[in-house]
Amino acid sequence: MEKCIELAKKASALGEVPVGAVIVNAHGEIISEAYNLRETENRATAHAELIAIELACKKLGRWRLSDCSLYVSLEPCFMCAGAIILSRIPSIIFAACDPKAGAVGSLDNILNDKRLNHQCEITQGVCSEESSMLLKSFFKARRKK
Repeated sequence: MEKCIELAKKASALGEVPVGAVIVNAHGEIISEAYNLRETENRATAHAELIAIELACKKLGRWRLSDCSLYVSLEPCFMCAGAIILSRIPSIIFAACDPKAGAVGSLDNILNDKRLNHQCEITQGVCSEESSMLLKSFFKARRKK
């Protein structure tokens, strides 16, 4: 999660919402890493999680990431939760909850919806205070502008 926070800081320095994501394999090796780039790329889908998933699929040469875990500094939104399900990631670890857009416990819990063909193990709150402070500082500075 420390790597996710580091990546989130890079995003913040670019004027992006500070979110970082890392995908690791079963041996704990980092397969891919990313941070938000929506503003930089003018692309609504340039969330850290989606970029990390795309990079991991490309690196591994397959779309199923069933032997990987996703670490992310903020609770995934509905779009990212959908991509997590579709890529078959079995485990997600996130830091801060997102009460306005979170789809992994805050507004809904898509990743454990029994109607879908895939569910995930969820761990939340890892380094949540550091991630929350980073987000709060970012939005406080943005409001001042």
